Amino acid sequence: MSAISAKLHFVARSRIAASADALFRWHAEPGALERLTPPWDPIEVVTRSPGIRDGERGAIRVPFGPFRLLWVFEHRDYIEGRQFRDVQLSGPFRRWEHTHRFTPDGVDACILEDQIDYELPLGALGSFFAGSFIHRKLEKLFAHRHKITAEAMATGQAARTLE
Repeated sequence: MSAISAKLHFVARSRIAASADALFRWHAEPGALERLTPPWDPIEVVTRSPGIRDGERGAIRVPFGPFRLLWVFEHRDYIEGRQFRDVQLSGPFRRWEHTHRFTPDGVDACILEDQIDYELPLGALGSFFAGSFIHRKLEKLFAHRHKITAEAMATGQAARTLE
């Protein structure tokens, strides 16, 4: 029997009918997190980061059973029009790093990629007991986020948001 790794990895990737620059700007606008949050898993914004540039921070409360946990994060690795990363400073995970990538794919399309590297509390034991549950939750969350994003780009909602 092989050892269970405490380090977990998740990737969601979609082709979106919008330029990488437009999609990046839509993610950088205030309220992006709220727009992308599914109704079944509401968050509470405690402190809003002024943007997504390196060193900017925010805090949210996330549901965890009957409780709400404080999750503090910092933005890093900002590359205008191409990527930014959210790194947990404190929160529900042992480690959480979420890289958002926007890669051009033709003239008016791009690949939206969300890559998450994380570790659950309790190391391998946490991975064994909650790893598949968290993975399924991430699949559902990012399917929703990518659908909302694609719809916003297709309907012109993104252009209205950026005005």
